[in-house]
Amino acid sequence: MALEVWRPKWGLARRPFREFEREMDEMFDRFFQDWPWPRLTGPARGWAPPIDMLDRKDEVILRADVPGLEQKDIEVSVEDGVLSIKGERKEEKEVKEEKYYACERWAGAFVRSVTLPPGLETEKIKAIFRNGVLEVHLPKSQEAKGKRIEIKVE
Repeated sequence: MALEVWRPKWGLARRPFREFEREMDEMFDRFFQDWPWPRLTGPARGWAPPIDMLDRKDEVILRADVPGLEQKDIEVSVEDGVLSIKGERKEEKEVKEEKYYACERWAGAFVRSVTLPPGLETEKIKAIFRNGVLEVHLPKSQEAKGKRIEIKVE
């Protein structure tokens, strides 16, 4: 006896144009693959560094993994409450009569933008690049740090 996952009725309907849809998707993917707007083609297109954001008492720290890049390849900017990290990974062209089975390493420009929380002093931002990790320190303003209120017993 074979078990099958239950699907609603509409899930069992045949799709006569499935192959046509797949071919159209591939055609659009090829057409848009080199556009400078990677968000138009979905999350699988292009490359952008993964980031972590840490909320500490006095500052917010953003860390971005940018392996294989150097300080000169990266630009950090802040405008209208949005922090942007731009960079470019150069393509390596040292192939000599080799055939690839799979190639997942990506080369080209990237932009990663993050909306910053309110209450940060953007004029005091510091960026440190060390061992392929970009660390951006965003100090909090006095108001954003909050105030501890003492509880009195009566």
